[in-house]
Amino acid sequence: MESFSQQKGADDTARPQIGLILSGGGARAAYQVGVLKAISGLLPRDAVNPFPIICGTSAGAINAAVLAVYAPCFREGVKRLSLVWKMFRADMVYRSDARGILRSSAHWFAAMLLGGLGRYNPTSLLDCRPLEQLLKRYIPCERIQESIDSGALRALCVTASGYTTGQAVSFFQGTADLEIWRRARRVGSAAKISIEHLMASAAIPLMFPAVKVNREYFGDGSMGQLAPISPALHLGADRVLVIGVRQPIPLAEPRQRATSYPSLAEVAGHLLNSIFLESLDADLERLQRINRTIGLITAEEREKAKLPLRPVDVLVVSPSEDLGEIARSYARHLPRPVRFLLRGLGVRNSSGTSLLSYLLFEKPYCRRLIALGYADTMQRKAEVLKFLGVDSH
Repeated sequence: MESFSQQKGADDTARPQIGLILSGGGARAAYQVGVLKAISGLLPRDAVNPFPIICGTSAGAINAAVLAVYAPCFREGVKRLSLVWKMFRADMVYRSDARGILRSSAHWFAAMLLGGLGRYNPTSLLDCRPLEQLLKRYIPCERIQESIDSGALRALCVTASGYTTGQAVSFFQGTADLEIWRRARRVGSAAKISIEHLMASAAIPLMFPAVKVNREYFGDGSMGQLAPISPALHLGADRVLVIGVRQPIPLAEPRQRATSYPSLAEVAGHLLNSIFLESLDADLERLQRINRTIGLITAEEREKAKLPLRPVDVLVVSPSEDLGEIARSYARHLPRPVRFLLRGLGVRNSSGTSLLSYLLFEKPYCRRLIALGYADTMQRKAEVLKFLGVDSH
């Protein structure tokens, strides 16, 4: 327990360099809060952040930023996250009133009917200015550097996708020894993380507008993020905890016969699943395959051949239930104008529940996911404690 109670001036080498990966997923990110709540309860009350390296994408980037701000007291950061997510309403994220929804819909209809409106073309289906105001109120980004200076945090990384270059840019703020990196379609760029970076990372395509950071417009970081775990490794993580937002899919999942043409909501949900979830699954498979390969080569042989490879221990915590199916039970809690819009897109009964699960920022649904995340983590208490290097006795 001692390594998690170190205060200001702690030496990073005194504790494992654990990277935390918080993926995107809109309202599904409430599940991450439940997992973090369980972890905070397993650690000492005054524990610093057990994850020196925190990487977030989309809604996960927002959760990551809160943890970074309150890194000197992990429990306080998780508590603040939990308080907001437990009281969430859709109108805290996007305009969900009748006037706002009708205005946005009419804008899109006019643009399509008239063949475009020039510089007045609509930029997104939903107006997410309420989210920007919420973040400005609750996330003092200037305190991220204080967490780094205190030794409680090595780096915070937020990934966004550039619409011009097509690159996944991982903006990171951390200790002075960290270096930028360049890979195919992936870039690590040192930056002072701000609300603009968080809004850019969370800009779900078509749903939320792109955000200009420096010289380029950016959208949701999950787009084109071929290796979601890679930024944590570049920043020095020697083990990684990944909090997923989708129930593990069996390798031999049975194929189902289609009974009707897919609705627009089903197509949109499939696209969002591809953006948010599938790259993480693929990256985990790739990392596990590399670990197995490295295991066949001794450390002496790697050193002799000058191979800069090392096995990376990974722990994945993911939902034990289908979050889309859970969302169906809570759809009625969405404001009536939003339900009307989603019905127009084809969200009915079992159809389009994936899309619904990303937009269902409502208290009952978020609380249900927090409870699920907490329960799933506590079921694996011994495994989690061992991974964190904490004596469970």
